[in-house]
Amino acid sequence: MKEYKPFKSGKVREVYDAGDSIIMVATDRISAFDHILKNQITKKGKVLTQMSKFWFDFTKDIIPNHMISVDNNDMPEFFRQPQFLGNSMKCKKLTMLPMECIVRGYITGSGWASYQENGTVCGIKLPEGLKESQKLPEPIFTPSTKAELGDHDENVSLEQGAAVFEKEFPGHGMEYAEKLRDYTIAIYKKCAAYALSRGIIIADTKFEFGLDEDGNIVLGDEVLTPDSSRFWPLEGYEAGKPQPSYDKQFVRDWLKANPDSDYKLPQDVIDKTIAKYVEAYKMIMGKDLD
Repeated sequence: MKEYKPFKSGKVREVYDAGDSIIMVATDRISAFDHILKNQITKKGKVLTQMSKFWFDFTKDIIPNHMISVDNNDMPEFFRQPQFLGNSMKCKKLTMLPMECIVRGYITGSGWASYQENGTVCGIKLPEGLKESQKLPEPIFTPSTKAELGDHDENVSLEQGAAVFEKEFPGHGMEYAEKLRDYTIAIYKKCAAYALSRGIIIADTKFEFGLDEDGNIVLGDEVLTPDSSRFWPLEGYEAGKPQPSYDKQFVRDWLKANPDSDYKLPQDVIDKTIAKYVEAYKMIMGKDLD
């Protein structure tokens, strides 16, 4: 059996080159504040992969995506080992575009802090009198640059993002930036409406896009998982205060309250985090995690 080594290790994912495709493996690692924590969150990799598959299928009428298969039998033999089952995705190779495409449908987190300061989020002027966690009149696009592991992503305007693209893809800078904005908001609107029907508010999320061999823009990475999104329960939602969440906000809150933790979580926080991920999966998918 041919062995494979990852050519890229992110905070959560290992990416392997399988010749004409790549294999993306979502590990059970968890990151917060740009650090990889010292604990594993069991089942997390499977939740991320299977949810991404669902959303890729759900949004392919808006934009093509890089997913080929999540069936390990479609992958080289190496990926049929137990540690790869359910958490691996065979994908098309893309030239990734260097932008994190963030969309915010509700005002929370760093956006709320910025709004309280000067009435804007990432330079976008918002109506006066908004409350914390309130739904915005329309979703806003607040992109950031992709940082190397260990560095912080940096918020940019659409024009700044276009300038970055222009250097790499002369003549396409603003075209790509505007297309990413339009795709990001269209995907968010469709998926947020579906999630709401399942009892989950998607407050904000991020997408990543790439170019295929023909130069078409394609949705890549992961989509609408608890790692890349802020999921709130619809039940009990009320603007004017922070919301409980199904994502890793629970972990962030614990780390903030325990600054000397050295990024190691206690078992009860791990157990609660696993339960949050699995519950979000069940609500969105309408079935238990296998």
